[in-house]
Amino acid sequence: MAEPASALTFPPATAERRFTDAERAAVLANPGFGDHFTDFMAHARWTREGGWGGDEVIPYGPLALDPATAVLHYAQEIFEGLKAFRHADGSVWTFRPEKNAERMQASAVRLALPPLPTEDFLASLRAVVAADEPWVPVPTAGSEQSLYLRPFMFASEAFLGVRAAHTVDYYVIASPAGNYFPRGVQPLVVWVSDTYARAGQGGTGAAKCGGNYASSLLGKYEAAGNGADEVMFLDSETHTRIDELSGMNVFAITDDGRIITPTLTGSILPGVTRDSILRLAEDRGLAPSSEPLVFAEVLEQLGAGRIVEMFACGTAAVINPIGEFRFEGGAQTVGDGGSGAHTMALRTELTDIQYGRAEDRHGWLTRLV
Repeated sequence: MAEPASALTFPPATAERRFTDAERAAVLANPGFGDHFTDFMAHARWTREGGWGGDEVIPYGPLALDPATAVLHYAQEIFEGLKAFRHADGSVWTFRPEKNAERMQASAVRLALPPLPTEDFLASLRAVVAADEPWVPVPTAGSEQSLYLRPFMFASEAFLGVRAAHTVDYYVIASPAGNYFPRGVQPLVVWVSDTYARAGQGGTGAAKCGGNYASSLLGKYEAAGNGADEVMFLDSETHTRIDELSGMNVFAITDDGRIITPTLTGSILPGVTRDSILRLAEDRGLAPSSEPLVFAEVLEQLGAGRIVEMFACGTAAVINPIGEFRFEGGAQTVGDGGSGAHTMALRTELTDIQYGRAEDRHGWLTRLV
């Protein structure tokens, strides 16, 4: 896919802040995840006649949509997720944003939306973080606070009819974030659904769009009803191969030093964290592999002690160990049910790079302010 030409600069915000210093400090003391939003957001608009333009940084607030706005009827929308990290010297960085830009472009093509150039994507991140810099948390000992960034675009033309919209709006909003799971980094109990599938071949599974997450919700309720933290989906064709969790990729580590993640088949989101782990694992002497993971075979290898650790990963949760699988008619502990040594070492290394505590030997960090 050819890189489109950049056109946007996102001039600095000129409006007053929505929150006082005291109000912001109260939020940052206990931000949760996805519960609070900052003072500003970036916006741009694409039209079929004029391309991308109208870039601005404006106060965060409600959007006024016509009842016939296309996204409300035909779900033509995509999004991304990444984080801004405060380093010890006060500077603010993000992790591999070019990969998010590339993935958003691929998602746009799949959903018949206009790809946003990488430089424009980066400019929008810099503009929001510059405007909302006081919202980037200073991480304390044992915490992993960050500013979560949510770029998204949607079909904003008002019309009824099954075609690609001629007007599209793009925004970046930001939310101070703590741990994704309220109880922190603990081994997950994962329910394996044989009722629902997240996505199918030829569908939108490799795109980051809301429909994929909507289709996971009943599976998450099914998991909760079985005392599990998360749901894992199998492939929609045979219901035998592991695809991913509701919002995270899956890895298995074997007793002979292999680290395996399911092959990207088109129904699995190509995670930025997933790709980074494959690189870091190889650096640590593990043998990375992308191949089909048949769930019945995984259970057999767990029982025999050949698979010794499993974990889930994504931008929001980073890396979280899997301690137990539950499924219709049974359950299987992963290893000793705890947090595996390789899993936690990879997690520590990845977060240390992100927060500037370890060498960025792969050149993954981009300074925002």
